[in-house]
Amino acid sequence: MPHTLTSNAYGKSRVRLTKVVRNPQDPNHHGVYEFNVNITLTGDFAASYTDGDNTKIVATDSQKNTVYVLARENDFDSPDAFAKLLATHFVETYEQVTAADVRVHQTLLTRVSIDGTPHPHSFVGGSTETRTARCSVTPEGTRCCGGISGMVVLKSAGSVFVDFVDDRFRTLPDTTERIFATTVESTWRFTSPDADFNAAYDAIRPAFIKVFAENHSLAVQQTLLEMGGAALDAAPAIDRIDLEMPNQHRVPFNLEPFGHANDATIFVTTDEPAGMIRGTVERS
Repeated sequence: MPHTLTSNAYGKSRVRLTKVVRNPQDPNHHGVYEFNVNITLTGDFAASYTDGDNTKIVATDSQKNTVYVLARENDFDSPDAFAKLLATHFVETYEQVTAADVRVHQTLLTRVSIDGTPHPHSFVGGSTETRTARCSVTPEGTRCCGGISGMVVLKSAGSVFVDFVDDRFRTLPDTTERIFATTVESTWRFTSPDADFNAAYDAIRPAFIKVFAENHSLAVQQTLLEMGGAALDAAPAIDRIDLEMPNQHRVPFNLEPFGHANDATIFVTTDEPAGMIRGTVERS
């Protein structure tokens, strides 16, 4: 049966990088970046698929090495800037590469403070949250996106869910007070590849948290829209934001067989199945 290769791409995934940045004025004072890098290249690679001709293939091992060498040779202050650096490098260095897509997840580390004094080279992690970045360089131009992944938020009050469809499949009662827990996944689009990536991130994350805490939620959907709008208001450098917020339920445990009232104190923690809520918010 005839067949045709209609598209192709390849790259290197899960390249783990730790970079220590030393202050020239105080070599004992360090900054640390921990990245997980994923690279996808598109271009004139069909001959490798059709004929096993690898003369235009930039080996994925070479791509991995590029991550470490460029990290050593260049200064950057965000995962976004490093993603842009890598994507631009592949397109500008190799004639056969027509497009490069680089995604970076940054592990968040907080500098340790001892008796109120920041420690020069010690950090603490412990969160599932990561900062994300993506930069694509194509013949049409350069497009950069930032984001947050795995941001766990929970509030034990201030969340309502009533008046939803009542048919033979419904067992869930209306509730005027419930625990609202979710893990926020978000990506935002920069209007320019030269935007101040850190300023946008530093504005968007607290905007999310403030709305989540203060919004009297009538539905996860409503809170999602409010969070997206707050992010756009806080960060003029972005024009679109995508949010995914699974409703990770906390189910009241029936304590009556054990002689205790069901007083909204004890819950069974669940993360699946979860209600999946997604939305995109753009400037009007």
